[in-house]
Amino acid sequence: MRINTTDLTLARNYLDKYRFLIKEYELVKAKQHGLYVKANDFYKAHDTDRRSFLKYYNRFKQSGKDSDLLPKVIELRYKGNNKLEIVNILKPSLHKFTPSASGVYNIFKRNGLNRLKPKMKQNKRKIIKERMGQLGHIDCHHLSKSIIRGQSRKLYLVCLIDDYSRLAWAEVTEDITALTVMFSALKCMNVLHDQYQIKFEEIISDNGAEFGPASSANKLHHPFERLLIELGIKHRYTRPYRPQTNGKVERFWRTLQEDLIHDADYDSLEELKDELIQYLAYYNLERPHQGIGGKRPVDMIVKTNDGS
Repeated sequence: MRINTTDLTLARNYLDKYRFLIKEYELVKAKQHGLYVKANDFYKAHDTDRRSFLKYYNRFKQSGKDSDLLPKVIELRYKGNNKLEIVNILKPSLHKFTPSASGVYNIFKRNGLNRLKPKMKQNKRKIIKERMGQLGHIDCHHLSKSIIRGQSRKLYLVCLIDDYSRLAWAEVTEDITALTVMFSALKCMNVLHDQYQIKFEEIISDNGAEFGPASSANKLHHPFERLLIELGIKHRYTRPYRPQTNGKVERFWRTLQEDLIHDADYDSLEELKDELIQYLAYYNLERPHQGIGGKRPVDMIVKTNDGS
């Protein structure tokens, strides 16, 4: 990875600023400063928030590491995170000292980071896998009530897609209860295994009730969670405010909408299911995919088996 020298310069400048402020602060504490008698005078003169400064000062005094002086907010911003994502990342470690979203945004503005730069966008962390089965993305999708001609009924799709190859399978369901989603997920796994030899090691989902929330203490009593446990598949969860974490299946929904569902109306549920099966065969075997360099998902099987 190429190191952004501009980012490193800003980081060094930030550290130099804190080193200077610490020396000034300690002179004030020792009553040896020629300009400031009280700490409040020091904070006001340097336009520094007392709580923020003391947090980093105390952290530095405990560890003595320069890296602890560089605010995590700046570090995380360089990785492309927005204000809500940063608050969510910091909360488990900072607890009550976690800055607010508006506070994080103010830090962005003060440091000229309120707009993502191209290189910062490139730094956004992505889930990238190196072989089939390492990670599957699963999600549910609501269909239009008018998709069956002359009917108004709730219908859904459950899709499982392989991160590496983009090979996918989807099932039509009439609800998305945990039990229904579990059986649909199992059907998707079986098809992908039987047709493309994919055996998943991990599957990532959102925190929807049909998949089981990450905080649940009774995973064995949840159908989908129990299925993954029984199959030895690790369950991963998307982070709040990070929909791109499950972006591959979200992109599949958009493609499906454009190619198959938009303005469609079918004579029966059976016709919809039949059209979906035909489309999935086309998607996996014929359709070029931009995310894998214009290859077809099935081409990735050849690449894996060749070892190239």
